[in-house]
Amino acid sequence: MQKVDLKNKTVVVTGAAKGIGKAIALEFAKVGANIVLNYRSSVSEETVAEITGYGVTCLPVQGDVSRFAEAEQVIAAAKEQFGSVDVLVNNAGITKDMLLMRMTEEAFDAVIAVNLKGAFNMIRHASKLMLKQKSGTILNLSSVVGETGNAGQANYAASKAGIIGLTKSTAMELASRGITCNAIAPGFIETDMTDVLKGEMKEALKNRIPLGCFGQPEDVARTAVFLAENPYITGQVINVDGGMVC
Repeated sequence: MQKVDLKNKTVVVTGAAKGIGKAIALEFAKVGANIVLNYRSSVSEETVAEITGYGVTCLPVQGDVSRFAEAEQVIAAAKEQFGSVDVLVNNAGITKDMLLMRMTEEAFDAVIAVNLKGAFNMIRHASKLMLKQKSGTILNLSSVVGETGNAGQANYAASKAGIIGLTKSTAMELASRGITCNAIAPGFIETDMTDVLKGEMKEALKNRIPLGCFGQPEDVARTAVFLAENPYITGQVINVDGGMVC
């Protein structure tokens, strides 16, 4: 199948104000895609300017994807501005880490609501447009801990494991209409979340990575663009983890 040309396509990225989401938005902008930049609380003018610097249009849209109606509004804004949604990247996610025996119901529910239900909400609304278009790409951000589990992250691991099941089911249901759905499972990526780790903890984590270093947000972003450009890949989980899960 022919490589998908992403120039002038519409790409919705959730949780895109910073970190991996921002890197993904920028990478799609580099290949000429217009960006719908979803955020929950705030996004800097500098981020929007950085994206538009590639000669594309960037539409910032506030919305909490864990809320069904707000997720619908994000897709509605994309449709009103650009007329279509060609790529959906479900990146929005939170952590509330603690040992299982200390984890509150609220902490478990909050992580599941954003990370897993948020992805469902966005897929549910975006797929309506994609089905009419008979084309589209859905990319869901999972994690290596969704495959392996991790002490102190029962809620996060459950949400990311759920993403894998959601991805595979979505791929099966939508393939006949030309829509692909894949998951990206990052390992330890240098973001604000890893910056807070102490030096000795960072070194211990690096020792678990065969390549011996943390990844960069751009490593994940390039994988997202690769999957969006390849219409014959669907239902897969692509690990970007330096060899942690082999």
